[in-house]
Amino acid sequence: MNKKKVGMLVLDLLIALVLLGVDQFTKYLAIVHLKGQSAIILVEDVLELRYLENRGSAFGMLQNQKVFILFVGCVFLAVILFFLLKMPATKHFAIVHVSLAAVIAGGLGNMIDRLRFDYVVDFISFVLIHFPIFNVADCYIVVFTILLFLLFLFFYKEKDLEFLNFKQNKYREMK
Repeated sequence: MNKKKVGMLVLDLLIALVLLGVDQFTKYLAIVHLKGQSAIILVEDVLELRYLENRGSAFGMLQNQKVFILFVGCVFLAVILFFLLKMPATKHFAIVHVSLAAVIAGGLGNMIDRLRFDYVVDFISFVLIHFPIFNVADCYIVVFTILLFLLFLFFYKEKDLEFLNFKQNKYREMK
């Protein structure tokens, strides 16, 4: 692995750690200031802070399935790490590196909660559309996954993704 690649991976790690810290800090604040309290209204009939202990996954599905949810989370994190390790360390892929680091931070943030508390601390509530209560880690996962989807749909071309082709990589190594 070259120096540039190591530098990019270190940057990915730092981004993930900072975002993870923000997520864990906001959840700490939610526990201290919201648990056992009534909701704090930020925008009347639109947005409020309301403490919730989510023992399921997205949208409250898979209630009390901690081991399964953690296993699936570990598999997804392994796949993301695989992509980060295979991805070229060029400016062309910088936004993908940042996005994957954010998704990792979100996944780890919720996994830490499950391991520490047996539930995920949620506290952001869009009451306007009756959307399920969520947290900062969920924002990282959703926003950056959508960004990645759009990038791979409209920006990156098949040629850009040749680094994922196992046969091509073996062929290059043999040359």
